[in-house]
Amino acid sequence: MGKFVEADGGTIFLDEVGELPMETQVKLLRVLQEGEVDPVGSTKVERVDVRVLSATNRTLADEVAQGNFREDLYYRLNVFPVRIPPLRKRTEDIPVLIEHFVEKISTSENLDKNTIAPEALELL
Repeated sequence: MGKFVEADGGTIFLDEVGELPMETQVKLLRVLQEGEVDPVGSTKVERVDVRVLSATNRTLADEVAQGNFREDLYYRLNVFPVRIPPLRKRTEDIPVLIEHFVEKISTSENLDKNTIAPEALELL
């Protein structure tokens, strides 16, 4: 089962969509426009209803201008853009993220919740 079929009725997250080769961009565009996928090894088209969230570290408008990204796909993906500055420009988020991940790892590994040393936090 492909990822789009698996996500049918839900949401799929596509990371680094700016890195997709042109042939994959064509396939993604078809999914977004037609709601159809051609599963590998299958002879029939499957319909899917999927909400797509995507992320990239590239400026897709520049990639479109350079011919590296399809303009029609760009407009399909760029319906509700959310721009988040890199973490290096929002260092106030670092302590919150560290607390979240320490708690998550402690829980998943059945460990006592620890804190991070102030010196380590300063380095981060």
